[in-house]
Amino acid sequence: MRSDYMKEGVSRAPHRSLLKALGVTDNEMKRPFVAVVSSKSDFIPGHMHLDTVTKAVEAGIRNAGGVPFTFNTIGVCDGLSMNHKGMKYSLCSRELIADSIEVMLTAHPVDAVVFIPNCDKIVPGMLMAACRMNLPSIFVSGGPMLPGRDGEKKVGLNEVFEAVGSVAAGTRDAASLCELENTACPSCGSCSGMYTANSMNCLTEAIGMALPGNGTIPAVHSARLRLAKETGEKVMELLEKDLRPKDILTPAAFENALRADMAIGCSSNTVLHITAISYAAGCPINLEQIDAIGRKTPQICKLNPASQVFITDLDGVGGIQSMLKELDKGGLIHRELPTVSGTVGERIDAAREADGEVIRHLDNPFRKDGGIAILFGNLAAEGAVVKQGAVAPSMMVHSGPAKVFDCEEDASEAIMGGKIVPGDVVVIRYEGPKGGPGMREMLNPTATIAGMGLGESVALITDGRFSGATRGASIGHVSPEAAAGGVIALGEDGDTVSIDIPGRKLELLVDEETLAARRRAWKAPEQELSGYAKRYAQHVTSGSKGAVFDDML
Repeated sequence: MRSDYMKEGVSRAPHRSLLKALGVTDNEMKRPFVAVVSSKSDFIPGHMHLDTVTKAVEAGIRNAGGVPFTFNTIGVCDGLSMNHKGMKYSLCSRELIADSIEVMLTAHPVDAVVFIPNCDKIVPGMLMAACRMNLPSIFVSGGPMLPGRDGEKKVGLNEVFEAVGSVAAGTRDAASLCELENTACPSCGSCSGMYTANSMNCLTEAIGMALPGNGTIPAVHSARLRLAKETGEKVMELLEKDLRPKDILTPAAFENALRADMAIGCSSNTVLHITAISYAAGCPINLEQIDAIGRKTPQICKLNPASQVFITDLDGVGGIQSMLKELDKGGLIHRELPTVSGTVGERIDAAREADGEVIRHLDNPFRKDGGIAILFGNLAAEGAVVKQGAVAPSMMVHSGPAKVFDCEEDASEAIMGGKIVPGDVVVIRYEGPKGGPGMREMLNPTATIAGMGLGESVALITDGRFSGATRGASIGHVSPEAAAGGVIALGEDGDTVSIDIPGRKLELLVDEETLAARRRAWKAPEQELSGYAKRYAQHVTSGSKGAVFDDML
């Protein structure tokens, strides 16, 4: 066993002494050691209950003859860090999480690992670490939050952000906003819509690194605790079989995950994270490949924020496995692949049939192509990402005058101040991986646009990114970013921006001679950075490459 490095032989007597200080018995010394990597945090509603999930995992490990050792990672709540300096550190945390787990699992040799994430960057950070270490591993998330209420209407967190815009527009009063903030997030768990957290937990299940139900069983249901206990038991089976992450995370498995992504209308952030995980797994995926899969995968689920259907509704009709079963009927799924519990085919054969409403049948999809599209053009030579499944039909093709801002704060002030009018294209730049640094989410400006009634007449493009809660013609990850001299840095107020999502085009309609003159006059803004933000900006790559560090390529 790998754990024998720190517990076997005469020379390891000091090590055993330290282990005994932890309460490890001589009998336990003979058993496999299993790390439990938890992200329990009092800062994040999605993680506040993970101590309970962790205890269930530990019980499962002991049931199956292992000895659990738990440690925690950091985690950033994207909602709490939104629209201020804190958001610069959200995406950055993904790399810190992966690095810290690598440190812990190398310094303390264990035989297998259970990962317990839930929210946004923690899931991909843990998946990247699992690939690096390549020990028998399995994931179990904390599960989604129940949807909230706004009167008789089911809501999620994005409706609260949008309500702020409604107050600014005078269509909602402050008292009703207060009522909404009290009812929108009624339980622990990851935010209730198909935002980034739930997207990544669903994809972890779809790719085969978690048991069925991982992505959709609500956080407050006892089934979540049973799943956690079963996960702890299952990791011992993976150890016995010597089944490792890189045995599961193959190019075909990533294709399955991307099919699922497109079919359920996941967050645009999944493009960043799947790309980053693919590098860690040794089978890199580029944006062209992602778009090609998207063009051939129908969207058969449409969840909040694109509709009033929530992740708990998807769970009620069979969850991810039932959705994969429907895709499989069209020959879109690789059935033969291994997962942490049997093959893909065995799992979906055991699943319920699609209900035809929450999970539509292939002959009646919401869209004939996937929920995410990749756009190219002079504004995005390396690509840009849009969650097209949440874009109004009237905005799928749009041209309008640019309103250009060099940071999120200036854009938000203009939107709240009524300076954005129907037809405009809001451009927010210098918010990319290097330029921010950290590639901030733009939920506040996009939600304000929607809340002010401009969601079907105003577009927003940025070299930053969006929350999974964002809806509308919001195009992010524009690469090359402004700080790297991308064309987005050269745009000026009044320039026409052309968006053609079906045609996969994003263009700044300015002639090459004018652009060349602007480029000669352009200078990258100076940044006053220190600490981790400085190191991050020095080493992070383009959003088109998943914003991984340059040593990953």
